[in-house]
Amino acid sequence: MEKIEQYGETMFEQIKHVDDIGNEYWYARELQIALKYNKWENFHKVIKQAMISCYTSNYDISDHFANVGKMINIAKGAKRKIEDYKLSRYACYLIAQNGDSRKKVIALAQTYFAIQTRKREIFSNLSEDEKIIEIRKKIRKGNLGLNQTAIRCGVKDMASFTNAGYKGLYNGETVDDIAKRKKLRYREDILDNMGSEELGANLFRITQTDAKLKRDNVDNEYKACDTHYNMGKKIRKFIKSIDGTMPDELPTPKSSINKIDK
Repeated sequence: MEKIEQYGETMFEQIKHVDDIGNEYWYARELQIALKYNKWENFHKVIKQAMISCYTSNYDISDHFANVGKMINIAKGAKRKIEDYKLSRYACYLIAQNGDSRKKVIALAQTYFAIQTRKREIFSNLSEDEKIIEIRKKIRKGNLGLNQTAIRCGVKDMASFTNAGYKGLYNGETVDDIAKRKKLRYREDILDNMGSEELGANLFRITQTDAKLKRDNVDNEYKACDTHYNMGKKIRKFIKSIDGTMPDELPTPKSSINKIDK
């Protein structure tokens, strides 16, 4: 049963998308396949029931079920428009709740989307120190995955690859530059000396770079470093667009995470 549950969680993560401002979403056509509905007509009925549930819960349907119909190629070069939806996590949860309960994958979807929604609620109520510890754990896991992806892409100089991402996000600063600005001791990890907001920006850099390297099938070190740098730069540009505080302008916590996590 554990393997089945892990498969379900992995499956829903694999079809998850993240937009330019960090919002997660799923496409209905992809969710249809994951939930093993062979016909769109049958799955569309479930979506409509989920929309009703959304409305009766006093939520705006358009906020959770964005219609994103698209054109597809058919015979002899002709095209046809098909219906699709950009779904929020809450919309996916409602779809799972209204799905065919006889399907084992529906039960997995209900559990997955309910647990992830609850995790977000819990996280929002954590103290600053608790948020730092939680995000740092995710970064450790994320960096491990990113480094493995980078190696598969042909990266041999991991220090240069790592610095490329920081340079993009920190306006040219390397790991050593950041450590000096933060007045850290020799070999002290900069990630252990960041607040939750700064850690969040770095987690976004890590996850999105990993995804793009895979998506673009990057196969050489130069392009991998360039991808990491550009991702950091794009995230910095986004922070500026929402009048956020740049990572290099955020205060360094008084205590390292090593002192907090005792």
